[in-house]
Amino acid sequence: MEEEKKGFWGRLVSGLSKTRDSIVSGMDSIFNGFSHIDDDFYEELEELLIMGDLGVKATCDILDDLKEKVKELHIKEPSDCRQILIDSIKEQMYVGETAYEFEEKTSVVMVIGVNGVGKTTTIGKLAGKLRDKKKKVVLAAADTFRAAAGEQLREWANRAQAELIGGQEGSDPAAVVYDAVAAAKARHADVLLCDTAGRLHNKKNLMDELKKMNRIIDREYPEAFRETLVVLDATTGQNALQQAKEFNEVADITGIILTKMDGTAKGGIAVAIQAELGIPVKYIGVGETIDDLQKFNADTFVNALFVSEHKEEETC
Repeated sequence: MEEEKKGFWGRLVSGLSKTRDSIVSGMDSIFNGFSHIDDDFYEELEELLIMGDLGVKATCDILDDLKEKVKELHIKEPSDCRQILIDSIKEQMYVGETAYEFEEKTSVVMVIGVNGVGKTTTIGKLAGKLRDKKKKVVLAAADTFRAAAGEQLREWANRAQAELIGGQEGSDPAAVVYDAVAAAKARHADVLLCDTAGRLHNKKNLMDELKKMNRIIDREYPEAFRETLVVLDATTGQNALQQAKEFNEVADITGIILTKMDGTAKGGIAVAIQAELGIPVKYIGVGETIDDLQKFNADTFVNALFVSEHKEEETC
């Protein structure tokens, strides 16, 4: 387990190197380049954080917190602000223990997201993780629009030793969910994971479809704990934030899964999404294998985002 964590940390650190290079070098020049804390200092910091994809809301919240602490602690040196800034971002990103309640209860997890973000793969990895915890998992292949989705999910189901329901292209997604709920109840499954079609360009259809699925689950499985996770591609930066906002209009999202963190210069988007929507990032993915999806940890993430290379080795 420790090995796996260390390997993931290493991949996260190298994955966020593009983001870190632009933010850290900028931070160093601001913290070392200013002789005192003034409006120009805060303005430079603001620009740097926004350019790092942290978003306007998160940046304003972080700087308000920094200004308050500077006043409170009578800080005079710009360089003394660095750790306060990092700690403030960690606080913003903290995910409470209750975020993973669904893993310990009989639950239904709807996974939504546009095509191409790694949604089906993410569901497979989640199934594998739950299986490692000795949980009994049923997968519902309710993305019946994308030809390869069912096949792809079948492969992951076999790997995770999970039962797959549906997977026929063109069948009614709500009917798949109905059958999957019946199977989950009959097999006394711990978690039912539902893959769904991601078609944001036709929001009305998507909304109707999700409502229909939710109605079936409400009616047939009222005792189940409910979770709705949206999968977003970190490499798309502000576009991922926009997608999250739009999905939040059509579904009651309880958490975010950010994929492709290993190839992005826009890692700061994780901070922006959480600040803008108040929805926690619960998992991050940094590669293709089952171990490359991990629970989000604010300390690990913010250190990988802001701590320069030599310090990282010490914190591992």
